[in-house]
Amino acid sequence: MRLLPIKDPERSWRQIKAQWKKDAEGVGEDFATFGGISAFEALTAREGDSQGLYHLTDGERVHSVCQVRRLLMSRYSAPALSARYVNVSPIYDLGLTDISNYGQMLVTLFSGVVWLSRDALSANHIRFLLKSPGDSQFFAALKAVTPSSPFSKFTVEGALIECSLKETTGSSPGVVAS
Repeated sequence: MRLLPIKDPERSWRQIKAQWKKDAEGVGEDFATFGGISAFEALTAREGDSQGLYHLTDGERVHSVCQVRRLLMSRYSAPALSARYVNVSPIYDLGLTDISNYGQMLVTLFSGVVWLSRDALSANHIRFLLKSPGDSQFFAALKAVTPSSPFSKFTVEGALIECSLKETTGSSPGVVAS
């Protein structure tokens, strides 16, 4: 799966919603009642291309959508990435796939945000807002301090993951150790 920008937010969101609506209605659920959908819909309707909307896809199915933005925050000396408004396909919310697939999808989404911080949206710090505090269980292993970890700091409080990437000596912002 890959985390990719949504190029034409309004049209792409209609296509994603159509796929997700079909998934929900296939098991007798009303797609209109899914939480978070209206917030993401409002983002897709905004003018301009600065919304920072991304989708996690395997090429056939969109598994999740979120907003990722590069921001200056007073707590950091360099830009940080903020990932929020995570919405997942009804196949996860309705239990059409098992919990391990849900956890793997969330970790893959987070990994995509880390990749963006190393590439297109250069940043040394990430703030990733999960759907709920219960989702933090899938990230417990990343809290362990190990020499091979890409993080100099990794915390989870409630539904918020905050992490800083290790910098290489003499690097510019966004260049991190591998």
